[in-house]
Amino acid sequence: MKPASVVWSLVAVVLLAGSVARAQSLGDIAKKTEDERRKAGKTPAPAKVYTNDDLKAYPVSPSPSTTEPDATAPPTSTPAPGDKPAEGGAKPGDKDDAPRDEAYWKGQLSSAQAKLDRDESFRAALETRINSLTNDFYSRDDPAQRAAIWSQRTKALEDMERLKKDVSDGHATIAKIREDARKAGVPAGWLR
Repeated sequence: MKPASVVWSLVAVVLLAGSVARAQSLGDIAKKTEDERRKAGKTPAPAKVYTNDDLKAYPVSPSPSTTEPDATAPPTSTPAPGDKPAEGGAKPGDKDDAPRDEAYWKGQLSSAQAKLDRDESFRAALETRINSLTNDFYSRDDPAQRAAIWSQRTKALEDMERLKKDVSDGHATIAKIREDARKAGVPAGWLR
């Protein structure tokens, strides 16, 4: 027999076998499982269907005003990592009477994110200023001008270190808010 005819006969056998043995679809598997369950006498418990009437049984707490903070209300800012509470003050993680609803968590996260965005913008602007002062320093010949520029650059570098710390604290604060929300069982959609 020629090698080409052997190959063609093998291909024909594989194609015929493939058409005979077809793969089970997900529907076939589900039907088979359901049939087995019926034969065994096991029926799944009916699932609870929630309606609007079920939701009306729970009171809706009023959302806090986002225009102006109440002067008598305690501050709602999350302390930065490493901050210690004032004597007699509430410790982080203590339960307070404030409702922890969607508006509370969104407010916490949005204020922390706004501060982080502001700090990152300042850091980028300060980085540009440092680069400009460095270029100015090397382009000057007058020692008095160079000394003045160098002192401005040194002050800007100190400010940059402070801003880098603020940015890292901001990331830590956001992570802490997300972790606290996760521990409190807050739905993920509230923190978007």
